[in-house]
Amino acid sequence: MRGWVGLAALGLGATAVSAAAQTAEADAAIFGARQSMLSFSLAPSGKKMAYIGPAGPHGEIIYVVDLSGGHSPQPIMAATETDSTLERCDWATEDRLVCQLYILQKSPDGLVGSTRLFSIDSNGKNLVILSQRPRDDAYGIMQNGGDIIALDDPRQGNSILMSHQWLAEFSTATLLGNTQTGLGVDEVDVATGKATKLEGPVADAVDYIADERGRIRLRVRQKRNSDGYLLDQRSYQFRPEGSGQWKSIDQLAGSDFIPQAVSAAQGLVYGFQKIDGKEAVVSYTLEGGAQRQILAKRDDVDVDELIRLGRSGRVVGASYATDRRTIVYFDKPMAQLAASLQKALPGNPMISIVDASADENTLLLVASSDTDPGQVYLFDKRSNELSPVLPLRAQLKDRALAPMKPVTYAASDGTHIPGYLTLPTGSSGKGLPAIVLPHGGPGSRDEWGFDWLVQYFAARGYAVMQPNFRGSAGYGDEWFGNNGFQAWRTAVGDVDDAGRWLVSQGIADPARLAIVGWSYGGYAALQSQVLDPQLFKAVVAIAPVTDLDLLRGENRNYTNFRLVRDFVGTGPHLEEGSPARHAKTFVAPVLLFHGTFDQNVSVQHSQLMRDRLQAAGKPVKYVEFTGIDHYIENGAMRSTMLSDIDQFLAASLKR
Repeated sequence: MRGWVGLAALGLGATAVSAAAQTAEADAAIFGARQSMLSFSLAPSGKKMAYIGPAGPHGEIIYVVDLSGGHSPQPIMAATETDSTLERCDWATEDRLVCQLYILQKSPDGLVGSTRLFSIDSNGKNLVILSQRPRDDAYGIMQNGGDIIALDDPRQGNSILMSHQWLAEFSTATLLGNTQTGLGVDEVDVATGKATKLEGPVADAVDYIADERGRIRLRVRQKRNSDGYLLDQRSYQFRPEGSGQWKSIDQLAGSDFIPQAVSAAQGLVYGFQKIDGKEAVVSYTLEGGAQRQILAKRDDVDVDELIRLGRSGRVVGASYATDRRTIVYFDKPMAQLAASLQKALPGNPMISIVDASADENTLLLVASSDTDPGQVYLFDKRSNELSPVLPLRAQLKDRALAPMKPVTYAASDGTHIPGYLTLPTGSSGKGLPAIVLPHGGPGSRDEWGFDWLVQYFAARGYAVMQPNFRGSAGYGDEWFGNNGFQAWRTAVGDVDDAGRWLVSQGIADPARLAIVGWSYGGYAALQSQVLDPQLFKAVVAIAPVTDLDLLRGENRNYTNFRLVRDFVGTGPHLEEGSPARHAKTFVAPVLLFHGTFDQNVSVQHSQLMRDRLQAAGKPVKYVEFTGIDHYIENGAMRSTMLSDIDQFLAASLKR
């Protein structure tokens, strides 16, 4: 359903379709389309690949590709229900895949998301549900259908290890009722679905991690209060080699260490630890006294990603983002290989090794850049042969895209704010219509690389500025501060200063300066009208937060309620930092988008913003997508959204 408000006030009446309009519609369809490949994995032999591709605007299809050459991708299964999404598929054996389905449904208490695992032959036959079947007499909802803990089970060649959520049942007075609750681990036969309990359920367990040999070595626990709400307190336990006993990781590495992986071969546990306010990747020895080694550390940014390879999840490196993302390989042969691959491909792209055969002689990798959405390649170490497989966005093949340039600008207090500037190809770079595009989160950041939203706006002739304002993640504790909600004046002030910088540099025409944001970025776009209502001449907010007290309260029926409540905080900023409470200050016209199945930010936020702006007599247009989530993972609706934004900006900025 699409709801429209105030079209006449926004100058969006019916007009004849021009060639420019046809071009705009074509651009919206191309850039709004989903990726051609959504997820991919390599068979143990390295001779076959599976990937998930789009089926129409919303659904997904699983394809299997024979990589020996000359074979077309073979579709083996489709999921086209609007309430479900195929998220990933992994090879459990040479001929059998394990896939995860995400299901989002409405319940009396709100939206409920659930996962289910199933296995299927590589020819599309013999589908078996691996997740435990939910029972009607259970206390609670079976949301967690299980996660893969290890693809290779050392006990059986056709089994995997997967987590198992246990729910107590009403029939506890009988011999058949289950009284156990919590998260455990099962050994599951992928051909039959038969499950054998390996780790009994622990009430506050939230995750388990296996080493490369398929042995459970780490357990993550998170306490809840008496009301069942999660607390911001996680504890980590490790199991020594050959032992059945759990030990606290604090005894090994201290309470600030967050373990991520265990190498049985090296006797190490890898994880993140704060050093001088920045995340670093470190390892600790598991035996013979805890010895720490700092593997990757930066003084300017967080090292925020651990790089793991193939089926075993072997740790080979870490990565961080400064002007662009960089990978530091701990594995020397892998470092040499990545460097040679980068040199062999044109344009100095980013190289990501996304999967490997069981012997690691065949690698699946993606090469991408700011002007290249990504190309999947197959590399054979033995023959030293690099072969292209498929592009991530086939619809953009051979399309000239706009380069993204790292920049810094001074905020009003003199702080230098990093960001990225993208100018339309072939433009002078001066006096342009321009968009400030703050990222979501706020615990996130923008990075150098392909961005479909940025490239669409550049194709439509806009300069695009993406500020990594204070409150962004990735730059350490001091930069993140109290987060972009509690310290909204600093974060939104930095966003506004990005617009002023564009004008001061002559890049932006001040009369044609707009702001567009998604999620927290949508919040910042709206709240910019509270700080400086004259700066931006048009505001677009996609799935925005509009009232901080509403954000705090709407999670009351979910286990993360306390975490969200504490993150947003209490105090005067709840009133001052809520754009829906300041509709009277708005000067620029506003365009809102929201999906009715948004779990991150409820649709009530945009509905409230629309109602408040209407009541204040302000121009507003609202587009509501029925049954769509926070990310609007629907190609047709994304294309519609892009077209609507283009028309709105053209009218508001008088282009």
